[in-house]
Amino acid sequence: MSLQAQFDDAMFEFSKGHCEAAIERLQGILAGNPDYFDAQLALGGAHFAKGDYEAAIAEGRKAEKMKPNDQMVHTNLSRAFMKAGDIAAAEHHALQARIASWRGNMAPPAAGSESDAGLATAQPKPPPVPAKFPDMPWKKK
Repeated sequence: MSLQAQFDDAMFEFSKGHCEAAIERLQGILAGNPDYFDAQLALGGAHFAKGDYEAAIAEGRKAEKMKPNDQMVHTNLSRAFMKAGDIAAAEHHALQARIASWRGNMAPPAAGSESDAGLATAQPKPPPVPAKFPDMPWKKK
């Protein structure tokens, strides 16, 4: 069975709420291929879903070593630290996640590029003005 098929099976177990089965499958994948980043990241998420925040942090740290600037790594670590009660570390990783999201393609888009053509926003229509305003009985004449 390919690594992707094994990973899909583990994620299927996780989607059914079987965290223990997902953890076992993900650990099996990582035993054969310790550099499989998606499995490492998912293993931390499975521990988090199970409620084992210390293990989620440990697995998240391993994923952080693989990809230190990945947004999902820092998001998962922030959630785990928050649940574990370490607010300072949670805020640090939340900031790192935000910075990682900004690290994408920093070049400004070219003016008039095709990618901008479909992104025009609809302008709101002004509300219709009534022909006759209703009486205002609270005002004295």
